[in-house]
This record gives sequence, structure tokens and C-alpha cells, in this order.
Amino acid sequence: MDTKELLRKVRQIEISIRGMVNEVFAGEYHSVFKGRGMEFAEVREYQPGDDVRTIDWNVSARMNHPYVKVYDEERELTVMILFDASSSENFGSRSQTKGDVAIEISALLASSAIRNNDKVGLIIFSDKIEKFVVPRKGRKHVFRVIRELLYFASSGEVKPSTQTDIAAALEFMNQILKRRSTVFLISDFLAEGFERDLQIANRRHDLVAIRIIDPLEEQLPAIGMLELEDAETGETVLVDTMYNEIRETIAKNALSQKNVLEKTFKSIGIDFIDIYTHQSYVKPLTRFFRMRARRFH
Repeated sequence: MDTKELLRKVRQIEISIRGMVNEVFAGEYHSVFKGRGMEFAEVREYQPGDDVRTIDWNVSARMNHPYVKVYDEERELTVMILFDASSSENFGSRSQTKGDVAIEISALLASSAIRNNDKVGLIIFSDKIEKFVVPRKGRKHVFRVIRELLYFASSGEVKPSTQTDIAAALEFMNQILKRRSTVFLISDFLAEGFERDLQIANRRHDLVAIRIIDPLEEQLPAIGMLELEDAETGETVLVDTMYNEIRETIAKNALSQKNVLEKTFKSIGIDFIDIYTHQSYVKPLTRFFRMRARRFH
């Protein structure tokens, strides 16, 4: 992808997600992103658009004018996006790969944060840290985040059969983020041995896991002989999908892996969302964030 094409794609994504920001968060941004670990800092005069639930009624009564409570994280929140760029993200049985969907979701989250004057940072990882973008504010910075994601995805920098090291990404993040932040870990979670680092990260930050799934990973169609390749290892196997037993075994294994992962998230206390590549990601994101907003209030 040359520079002109890259910029065109950046602009295309920015335009496509512009309306989704309102649709997904629907005014609940502060409830979604600032639900944990808030420290009271000060009060200030009420401004149009402030959440009425933050009004300090005692101060407002004394001053005969509405005042709202301001929390430390509200004044300067950092949203960090951990983006899995391992080779398994290149898989897609429909119009978009898992990586394509992950980029759009990352852009949506970054735009929502910037719109609310918060900082956004980015860590692209595979089996190592590929790229780190320091958290900053501003619309230009959102363009840079999207540009970095698109450039990396199109440059072929990740070699075939690159595996996923979620633990290393979380460890790196914990080293660079000294202040409590909101962290979105976007991956297909085809990895092992990251539970301890996940637990540490969730204690320090507000961590949300977004798992990207292609439907073919959970259910194979009956289409005859099919060569399957493990995108993480490069290993291939030839299977006859006409056999019900083979399709059922693959489906059961996929369900078992999904259940184990969900059990891990729940045991640690991490919020998670499943996003399928053949469906709109707007509905599951909207449903999740509204549920989360209700929970914290």
C-alpha cells in the first residue's frame, strides 16, 4: 500500500466510524470508560453536556448554582489499545479478515476517546512488540493510530507463521503505563500462558478483552477435502469435511477452547466481548457498553 492509498484508506475508515461513535456509546462514554478506580479531585461549575449524575448537590445548594464533581481520571484518562498482529489475524472466510475488523474497532475506540479529550496509545504485538505509539490527544493523533495499524497490516512486516505472545505485550504495557488506564486487548487469543500477566494487568488497569472470531474457526461446512493451515505454526492437515464426525470434533474443540477462555476472563474479573467477522460489530459493542454503563451506575 503506497502513501496515497494508505491515506485514502485512513480517511475511509475515519468517515465510516464517525457515525458509529455516537451509535455505540450513545452518551455513555464516561460511564463506560471511567467506571473504576476514580479518585475525587475537585468540583467545577456545571457545563452543558455534563452528566447530571455527577452534580454535587451540597455544593450546588450553597452556591445557588449547579456544580459537578470532577474525578482525577476524568481530567486525563489514557486509553491504550493492545492490537494482536500475529499471522492468524490474516485469516478471513468472508469479506473481511479478523485483522480488518480489529483495525476498525481500534479506530472506533480511539476516535471515541479523542473526541472526549482523552489520550490514546497503541501497542502492536505478535510474538514480540512490533510498534509502540505513545499516548497523546488530538484528532491528528487518531489518524496516526489508524495509519500505523493500516501500514503495519499492509507492509508484510509480520512473517508467516508469526505466533502470539499476549503475556509479553501485557508485561510491556505494565512497564510503560505507570498510571491506571483503560486498556482494550484486541486479539483472537490463540495463545497460551498469559493468565498471570492478564491478572496483574487487570489489577492495575481497567482491562477489556475483545476477541475476534471467524465463523469458519467454529464450524466447518461440508464441502469435501479441505487443507487446513495453522496460521500460528504453519502446520497443515488435510481433512474430509464430508464426515460429520470430523466437523463435530472441530466444533467441540472450538467450543471447549472458547469456554476455557471465558472461564479465565470471569475468574480474573475481566470484561470481554466476542466479535464475529461475518456480523456487524456495532451491535455487540453497543450492547456491551450499555450493560457496562448500567452496572457501574
